[in-house]
Amino acid sequence: MKKICIIGGGFGGLSAAIRLSRSGLAAECVLIDKKATSDFLPTLPDCLGRGISPDCLAYKIEDICKKTGFKFIEEEVAAVDTEKREISTGNSRLNYDYLIIASGSETNFYGNENIRKCAYKLDDVADAENIIKKLKENDYRTYVIGGGGYTGVEVATNLRIFLNKSKRSGRIAVVERAPSILGPIPEWMKGYVSSNLRRLNVDIFINSQIERIEERKVHISGGKVFDDAIVIWAAGVKTAGFIQDLNVKKNPQGRVEVDEYLRLSESCFVIGDAAYIKHKEMFLRMAVQFSIAQGNCAAQNVITSIKGKPLRKYRPVDLGYIIPMANNRSCGSVLGVNLKGLLPTAFHFIMCIYRSWSWKKRFCIVKRLLT
Repeated sequence: MKKICIIGGGFGGLSAAIRLSRSGLAAECVLIDKKATSDFLPTLPDCLGRGISPDCLAYKIEDICKKTGFKFIEEEVAAVDTEKREISTGNSRLNYDYLIIASGSETNFYGNENIRKCAYKLDDVADAENIIKKLKENDYRTYVIGGGGYTGVEVATNLRIFLNKSKRSGRIAVVERAPSILGPIPEWMKGYVSSNLRRLNVDIFINSQIERIEERKVHISGGKVFDDAIVIWAAGVKTAGFIQDLNVKKNPQGRVEVDEYLRLSESCFVIGDAAYIKHKEMFLRMAVQFSIAQGNCAAQNVITSIKGKPLRKYRPVDLGYIIPMANNRSCGSVLGVNLKGLLPTAFHFIMCIYRSWSWKKRFCIVKRLLT
């Protein structure tokens, strides 16, 4: 009997597990994740402003494993040896015949220990709960967001909604080291988002970076100092440590370059945020829609490999993307159509509700959005 392992219980990993369970394949299946829950990351910033309960966004991986016939191991992967087909954790070693790496990404502090210790990140439900607790306990004068990407913009708009609901004043500042926010997206989106941030009295500091944090004092480049401030760090992500240690071709974030079948090696597939996939002379961005599709494709290729049949090439379908903002002035491109305002906000939450792992969690999100 073949042994199939999946590392990671996010969108890609769970999609692969479900696809494998529906195949009828006789195999020993194991899912490994360092956390007990699969957290619904796209709506984490909405816990701050819209008041979505973090409990609505956490689903027990063990429950899905029971439904799919997987054994769940709650441990952090320390290393993977693709030649020996071996996975090492802090407590054990596991051999496999086929491996799907779907370990996602995590906040990148770029080696800055001061920021890692003093700033707050938003990687999972526990992080959201921690930030909410700090916001409720403290009335800061300044709220500094490190990074002007998608997450930074979402956090900034949700913070303003939180302050308005709490009837508090406070300065919100987005600090971005690049010449503009939101990286390589169309200029009309950058302009629209920047205009909306100004509408919400959010300051944007480009060509700037946070240099150090001293208790509640934040120093940024150019000699600017924010007093009585909290920092939420959203300035980039990287892959897990065991992927960083693999001696294979990777991009600067540590994403592993795979072939058209999502393979790193004959028996190892890499998907989601952990994978760097070339399509039409470009590399795919990190997105939930791609992670889910890649999970299904990788699982199917494991099945066909075991059966000795030809593998299926991964052919991405890009439905578009949305930059959701908490005052409902979102923007994006869906199926090639540019959208602004309430409609893209609605599309964003419709897809989030659809992709949630249970009806109970879906109802929880809907209930909060309607109150």
